[in-house]
Amino acid sequence: MSKTNSGNFFEDFRIGQVIRHATPRTVNHGDVALYQALYGNRFAVQSSAAFARAIGYPDAPLDDLLTFHVVFGKTVPDVSLNAIANLGYAGGRFLAPVYPGDTLSTVSEVIGLKENSNRKTGVVYVRSTGYKSDGTEVLDYARWVMVRKRDESAPAPEPVVPRLPDHLPPEALGNAVPLIDPSKWDDDLSGSPYRWDDYAIGERIDHVDGTTIEEAEHQMATRLYQNTAKVHFNQYTEGKGRFGRRLVYGGHIISIARSLTFNGLGNAFHVAAINGGRHANPSFAGDTLHAWSEVLDKQAIPGRTDVGALRIRLVATKDRPCADFPDKLESGETDPSVALDLDLWVLLPR
Repeated sequence: MSKTNSGNFFEDFRIGQVIRHATPRTVNHGDVALYQALYGNRFAVQSSAAFARAIGYPDAPLDDLLTFHVVFGKTVPDVSLNAIANLGYAGGRFLAPVYPGDTLSTVSEVIGLKENSNRKTGVVYVRSTGYKSDGTEVLDYARWVMVRKRDESAPAPEPVVPRLPDHLPPEALGNAVPLIDPSKWDDDLSGSPYRWDDYAIGERIDHVDGTTIEEAEHQMATRLYQNTAKVHFNQYTEGKGRFGRRLVYGGHIISIARSLTFNGLGNAFHVAAINGGRHANPSFAGDTLHAWSEVLDKQAIPGRTDVGALRIRLVATKDRPCADFPDKLESGETDPSVALDLDLWVLLPR
């Protein structure tokens, strides 16, 4: 019996299965610095301990997406080592701030299974929860992933497709942000004069800047999160596959797009929820990403007057600037330049 891990295939999953993922990860200032080097984020709360303390945090928290990627990365060896593609996300909630020195671990539950018609693959739905070492929940989210079958003749389970929320309500937001003092928020130091009240539903923002994906950087980023998915690293195998090259981890695209939003949403300091999202087209090293956002909704947080929430549709494109907000073709199909379509709640000071 082999002692090496070949990962789970579609037929290895069952509804209600609970998986405790290896290995716990202590995040520290080195992780924060490397994340900064990879994406260049400039949001003030995560960049400056002094700024964060002035408004009411005990210290500068981790970037929300760094927390997401570490929690996500734990799931890969058990859920998506044999994945063809990560298909989407829903119902993601950031539940508590994470600070350097915290140790994160992840537990997942299988909530859906559906074999594809080709009988070579199936879609696995999981809900994953990230915890600190003291048991505090920091994040939970659902995702679905297309996974290879080990044996194409293996019988398919009864299909179960979970009902997932279209978006989270305002009362589910803000748990990861302590009460802050907006009067101590320095717009000069934050880099933007625009607060929650300055945005309107339906407003579109071209984030203007572009970032080119580098082969070494996307692999370094994926290793930072201890994500072991083969499609991102093994050119010997992927060179023989359908794309002929390594696929960029979708989370790397999300973080680049989020960083680009600073130009236009510089005071949107906290990602409160991931309502949904999909990787519309694959991305590869050499692609240059641009991004635009649309304000889908604007809501006060019940019981809070310090921050407000904007529901943002964030679209990232490959090798195409976004002055004309690329989206759908006349046929209704997604423009082939669109790499990412993400639905987020972000919080801004009021």
